[in-house]
Amino acid sequence: MAPKRGDSVAPPPGRDEFEIKYATKEAVEGWRELGKQAPGNTRAAWHETRTSPAPVPPTERHHQLKSDLATAVHNGRELPQWQIEVTGGGRVWYLYDKEKRVCWLKLARTGHPRQTDK
Repeated sequence: MAPKRGDSVAPPPGRDEFEIKYATKEAVEGWRELGKQAPGNTRAAWHETRTSPAPVPPTERHHQLKSDLATAVHNGRELPQWQIEVTGGGRVWYLYDKEKRVCWLKLARTGHPRQTDK
């Protein structure tokens, strides 16, 4: 059965890891495409999200988004929105829920998201 919105990004989290779940149908499809295009980098992004979803200090390739993209609402809660640059154009955006130890994969794209071109 193909994954859908709300499903976990397999495999289940290990001890002291964050669970990753799909927040949107588009993230399911985008994650699949990103994995085909750049499997090693996609695996590294998955690992970073699992083990260090909010690195201190943030890096140029892994940081919280800025301005009106810095947070987003999911299931009625406003959460910080983070980005990992997977490839030169490919990006992963997720909502970081520290309290529930879940990262909601909101966007996965092989091309650069236009929303950040402000």
